[in-house]
Order: sequence, then C-alpha cells, then structure tokens
Amino acid sequence: MATRTAEERQREIVRVARATGSVDVTALAAELGVAKETVRRDLRALEDHGLIRRTHGGAYPVESAGFETTLAYRATSHVPEKRRIAAAAAGLLGDAETVFVDEGFTPQLIAEALPRDRPLTVVTASLPVAGALAGAENVSVLLLGGRVRAGTLATVDHWTTKMLAGFVLDLAYVGANGISREHGLTTPDPAVGEVKAQAMRAARRTVFAGVHTKFGAVSFCRFAEVGALEAIVTSTLLPAAEAHRYSLLGPQVVRV
Repeated sequence: MATRTAEERQREIVRVARATGSVDVTALAAELGVAKETVRRDLRALEDHGLIRRTHGGAYPVESAGFETTLAYRATSHVPEKRRIAAAAAGLLGDAETVFVDEGFTPQLIAEALPRDRPLTVVTASLPVAGALAGAENVSVLLLGGRVRAGTLATVDHWTTKMLAGFVLDLAYVGANGISREHGLTTPDPAVGEVKAQAMRAARRTVFAGVHTKFGAVSFCRFAEVGALEAIVTSTLLPAAEAHRYSLLGPQVVRV
C-alpha cells in the first residue's frame, strides 16, 4: 500500500471515528502502518480543527454541521452515566406543572424518571419522549408538530417553533451537542437550535442535562448562553474545578 499523506491519514481517522464512535491510537497505528507518535500528531491536528476530541489513548468524533450521531448510537454510549444524570435532573422538577422535554436520549431518560403521582403536562418535539409518556397516569403529553428528522425522531421548523411560542412553561429540560463557557450551548442543525431556543424563551426555568464529554465541545449553531440556565446536571466525570468555572457564569452545577 502506498504511503498516505497526513491529509489522507487524517481523513481516514475521522471516517473511522464517525463510523465506530471512537478510535484507539494503537489500533490506528497498526491499521495505517505508522508510528503511534504520528497518529497522536494527526489527532492533535484534528482536535485543533474541531473534528475530534482526544481522550487517554484515543479520540472520539465531535458533532458538527456535517456529522451528527443518531439516537440509536446515543442509546448505547455512556448509558449508566446518562441514567444517573436523568434521575438527578428529574429531581429538580420542583413544583413545575408544565414541562418541555427536549429531543435526545438523556432527555428521554429524564421523561421516564419524572414522577407519575401528580398531574404533569409535558410538551415535546420528540416522538420517543411522547411515546414513553403517552400511557403514563397523570401525564398529559403535547407533541409539537413539524418535519421529523430521521436521525433523532424529533420535529423541527416553523410549525414546531410557532406552536411552542404559544406556551408559557414552568421548566424546560434541554440537551445540546456541546456546551462551553466561551460559546454556550451549541447544536449542529440550525432548525434544531431554533426549537431549543424557543423552548427556553417559553420556559421560566431551564435545566441542561448532559454527559461529561459534552463540556468544552463546540458545534455549529449557538442557541443559548450558559448564564441562561438555572442548573446544569452532569456526572462526577466532569472535574470539580471545571464544574466550578461553569457555576461562576450563573447556573447551579449538579454532579452525580
């Protein structure tokens, strides 16, 4: 096999990362026929370009305008962490009676963790969230209409945002593809960002819930600043010092 250029190697690394969810330095070195240090250099370059995030011994892809993981994939990654986060987020419900639940796997777990012993109205753009709650006693579900995105099974576009604009909600549970102190909450698709932004405008309180890998990640479309959040719920895999830096911007940060 002819020796690949750095650009060709890096393209292949991104392709593998996106196809499998992560890459390993040792395996890549063997597959590409280069030294581990060469792979590490490639990973540093790709991280500088915002295409991957490096981890100990490997990397995983960053979601961008050109790449977004599917709900099916998200349902298999960091699941125990997501369950802990969802339970803690549901615990922040307080006396809210009308709640927006975002699209995505962690919000779906939040929906399933909400109390069933008192009346609750849940507004969502997510078909899986609506399905999970439709049969629940005491829960009234309002599904926002619009164009359904195949990867996430959630509605978007002007129908969705117009319907949301007609509500005043007690609480919004939102997710994001990335959250950073500098760039706020981001997502790859402008249509999705619009729904999230409108949900936050409609809600008196907003709680962001997400796994530790979302922190410091930046995607294409910004829909909110960190200071607009009442609380951030994540896991203890986010270092305490980093959690403190986010709390200085306004929200309470809960690590579970």
